[in-house]
Amino acid sequence: MKIFESSSALQSWRRELTGRKIGFVPTMGALHEGHASLLERARSECDVVVLSIFVNPTQFNQTSDFEKYPKSWEADLKIAQEQMVDAIFFPKDQSEIYPDGFQYQITEKQLSKTLCGEFRPGHFDGVLTVVMKLFQLVKPTRAYFGEKDFQQLALIEGMVKAFFLDVLIIPCPTIRETSGLALSSRNQRLNADDKALAPKLHQIIMQFEDIRDASRELDEAGFKVEYLVDQQIAGKSRRLVAAWLGEVRLIDNVAH
Repeated sequence: MKIFESSSALQSWRRELTGRKIGFVPTMGALHEGHASLLERARSECDVVVLSIFVNPTQFNQTSDFEKYPKSWEADLKIAQEQMVDAIFFPKDQSEIYPDGFQYQITEKQLSKTLCGEFRPGHFDGVLTVVMKLFQLVKPTRAYFGEKDFQQLALIEGMVKAFFLDVLIIPCPTIRETSGLALSSRNQRLNADDKALAPKLHQIIMQFEDIRDASRELDEAGFKVEYLVDQQIAGKSRRLVAAWLGEVRLIDNVAH
């Protein structure tokens, strides 16, 4: 398994892979079974699998949130090895991704301003920009994204279509704990009491037909709800929620 810390080294290696089917899984590290499932699928469908690990500063609204994002390089490396990843792009410095200092950005004017975008202004500008840059570096045939971040997935699919990018986006099902809690790197920041309560987020949005009843139940359970909506996104009907539990922001969505 190769590990590239510079964009130029990655690009040089990539140029040698003419004619190979490249599967790509972009992440911010702190890998879990959800990421492993993406890598496993990429391995089963592609000749070469590339994983990126980069905690992207431009998609964080609060510096403290960026600084607290969990990092677990040794554990991440073990998962990558288990899933037979061929190469990891692990930029040694932000300038490897942002040589321009984030002067050039990708902006979507509608969906990105709603839901998570309403509460995290500029978040999706950072997401779309970094994904575009990673696509240019890796030049994947297929890129794999989890449906847990459904709004993000829809925006990336839209960007690929809008810019005629030659990559197929593969949506993958949300991986959950047996309790129903959607796997997320942020779950590592939950204290013991909040971790025990967290599964109620999924349970409640599945249990109640009326979102007003579900929202009230979440409030009573101890969540601070940012949004809970039933909405069509990219032609699919979803129930989407974002809620705080202590100092950790959790999101989830289900077909509805």
